[in-house]
Amino acid sequence: MNRDYYEVQKPSWMMRFLWPCAGADRYLLEKATYTDQVKYMCLGGIVLATGVLAGLAGGYAFYTIFAPKTSDVLDKTKTLVENTDYVGADTMTTLLAIGFGIAWGLMIFNIDRFIVTSTGKGDGTEKITWDEFKSAIPRIIMGMIIAITISKPVEIRMFKTEIDLEIKMEQDKKKEEGIDQAKKNYAKKREEINQQTIATTKKIDQLDSLINYLTIEIKKEVRGEQSSVPGEGARAKAIQSQKTQLQDEKNRLLRSSEYTSAIAEENRLRAEYTKDIADAEKKAATLDGLLIRIKKAHEIAGTWITLFITLLFMAIELTPIFFKLMLTKTPYDYLSENRDELIKAEHGIETRYDYYKDKFGQERHLTINHQAEKILFEKTKIIEVQKELSGHAIAKYRDQEIAKIDQNPADYVQVN
Repeated sequence: MNRDYYEVQKPSWMMRFLWPCAGADRYLLEKATYTDQVKYMCLGGIVLATGVLAGLAGGYAFYTIFAPKTSDVLDKTKTLVENTDYVGADTMTTLLAIGFGIAWGLMIFNIDRFIVTSTGKGDGTEKITWDEFKSAIPRIIMGMIIAITISKPVEIRMFKTEIDLEIKMEQDKKKEEGIDQAKKNYAKKREEINQQTIATTKKIDQLDSLINYLTIEIKKEVRGEQSSVPGEGARAKAIQSQKTQLQDEKNRLLRSSEYTSAIAEENRLRAEYTKDIADAEKKAATLDGLLIRIKKAHEIAGTWITLFITLLFMAIELTPIFFKLMLTKTPYDYLSENRDELIKAEHGIETRYDYYKDKFGQERHLTINHQAEKILFEKTKIIEVQKELSGHAIAKYRDQEIAKIDQNPADYVQVN
């Protein structure tokens, strides 16, 4: 349209992309003012940015929850510093987190888009009245919930280095507690086994001492240190015989059921001790979830910084709602109302504004669906005509039956 007083600038591709994000009508905006075009472009940008932030936050939260855990959260960072080719991320969990982040971001984007598009202009002035605020409370509450869910994952990512250090200390403490408990359990049970086999063990130790002594004596005999004639003489053979008897006695004790069962029990205790140490590592690795990171973020950042971050995301999330309540009516709004009235008129819908008061004294609109009333009128008249015709047919049938009776009454009277 050519105007002498005003010419609308051609919207850029960015404007045309962001308008639908704000739920705006591109056809009407292209006919409205440049101010309207920029306004809804900004609203769409906020909604889109919220969806993107929600996707990033959701994906990071998903990865934090489901990523493989380690008992040393600093290990990946240390490895990355030592080896720049190392990728400290689980591939499968990363792919799932990306998928979840996209789905989550789209869901939040659509919810925000619905909240913005369903928020009206109120009374069309910059002032937010109490009635306007009351009607927007459900949308404000939804926006606050969304802002909190977005801010927490972003918060733990902002303080990740400090949180990792705190979690590392917690993991070390948990690991030490588990290892100490495992050592105490092992020492206690091993002492019980030693008490049961103390006599046998003492006897075996004595036999080992005698066998070692006799072995030395045999070597002295062979070298001739005990006699003038070196070699295996009669005394050396006697010592060897005595050593063999002691060795047989030792082997008998080693094969005794009491000793073998004690050795088996000790081996089992060692395996159990090793398992307890591994379990302590696993328990320490569990201290790397989303909940502990949120708690540590609150402890590290403090109440005020945490509150500031949350309020920042609330401001981003709630800005479109409050701005729409504060916006005055512009050509786009009048074009939108005109479009709605034309569509209603095209389909035979009439609205008489503030036509009557309800029982609370509130002005209400009267909506008349002329197309529906026309069809209802036609159907009603058709039914009335059908009733009239049916009555006439019944009357004719009555006259016909009366004539038959007059001609032959006996056909209608049965005599027993």
